[in-house]
Amino acid sequence: MAERMLKFTTVERTTPAKRAAQARNRDFHEIYADFIDAKASEQASRCSQCGIPFCQTHCPLHNNIPDWLRMTAEGRLEEAYQLSQATNSMPEICGRICPQDRLCEGSCTIEQSGHGTVTIGAVERYLTDKAWEEGWVAPLRPGIDQGRSVGVIGAGPAGLAAAERLREAGYAVTVYDRHDRAGGLLIYGIPGFKLEKDVVARRTARLAQGGIEFRLGFEVGRDASLDELRARHDAVLIATGVYAARDLIVPGSGSAGVTPALDYLIASNRSGLGDHVPDFESGRLNAAGKSVVVVGGGDTAMDCVRTAVRQGATSVTCLYRRDRANMPGSTREVAHAEEEGVVFEWLAAPRAVTGEAEQARGVRAARMRLGPPDPTGRQAPEEVEGGDFDLPADLVIKALGFDPEDLPTAFGAPELTVSRWGTVKADHRTLMTSIPGVFAAGDIVRGASLVVWAIRDGRDAADAIHSYLSQPALAAAE
Repeated sequence: MAERMLKFTTVERTTPAKRAAQARNRDFHEIYADFIDAKASEQASRCSQCGIPFCQTHCPLHNNIPDWLRMTAEGRLEEAYQLSQATNSMPEICGRICPQDRLCEGSCTIEQSGHGTVTIGAVERYLTDKAWEEGWVAPLRPGIDQGRSVGVIGAGPAGLAAAERLREAGYAVTVYDRHDRAGGLLIYGIPGFKLEKDVVARRTARLAQGGIEFRLGFEVGRDASLDELRARHDAVLIATGVYAARDLIVPGSGSAGVTPALDYLIASNRSGLGDHVPDFESGRLNAAGKSVVVVGGGDTAMDCVRTAVRQGATSVTCLYRRDRANMPGSTREVAHAEEEGVVFEWLAAPRAVTGEAEQARGVRAARMRLGPPDPTGRQAPEEVEGGDFDLPADLVIKALGFDPEDLPTAFGAPELTVSRWGTVKADHRTLMTSIPGVFAAGDIVRGASLVVWAIRDGRDAADAIHSYLSQPALAAAE
């Protein structure tokens, strides 16, 4: 139905309605409304149906975006959903939190022609939300029983994607996670204004109803060693993610009032879920009534500044050592934060946390400029002499990125080989670690990255585990 497509020259790009900043700053609900059917079809019709779809090739999951956009434009919504979910274990989650401006939409051909990209993420979210409403999301159906089991360490996106695919292939799957809810950073790291928690809960409920066992509040190394899990299962997947916060190395960084980003976000999300969180209720991890400075320039920093606004901070400043053009976070998230009243200090880096050990009172920062490129080609920031300035801060949040925890020590598995950065080494073809039958996927292998990459890695790991467990020699050894 070509006449329904190629409307990018006559139909302007439109995103779902966004709540005004003054309204959304008071709650943690998602900021975008849903597309109505007609608007989703209209926006999908803008797709140019490229012969070489760069949107698809620049999606880590290689979603068949042009085809499900065409189906949406033609009103074939259930078919569009089925095609969308064929390559993506969590399309409604990716539709909400993927940085489409850096991936599919950023590669859209009509964006390059000046007509504005197709709103791919919004249509993807619309299709899957519609599928849940209409009952098109089928229950998870296990495949023919393989008579084998797989243990998955980590209930984040990589672990969940792998568990689903393995269960569909007929394996008994047990997912172990240290937290009391499944979802990992989808539940505890990402704020509700980007991803409401019932969206994640219905996904994990579907997996549990399909026969995947969840062992929550279970910490490998405390409740069982890696060797003990290997004895329980025919294969094990490590999908723990990376949680160790990078430190702020300046005088005063150990003062009360200086906290890692993830501690802050977990406290906020737990409180929003109705949990008793002493550090939030005492004010230690609560920005209400405080001057807040967030150090960092990624998406986690954006989550922190926007959370602080909603908690009632008196001022919120983001301190980043490079300029806006070189910020690693999503430009869309920066725009949202600016609308909500966050002040950005570009080309600025902390020199010290001021105040006393018992309580931080401010941040002394240095003005920076971009010098010659570093070995990666990125311009290295350097201090501007005499450019120091002070910011008030009762709460300083370190959002400088994440490193892996020491898994060989934590898991009691010194034979588990890691890189010099602490990430688990896995064979790039088989995804197996240095321990036979133990695989790894997601951020614990590639380093801190995007949810969509974690889903891709989890699906690939499930396929690798299936290939390993299907080897004739392995079956003969049983």
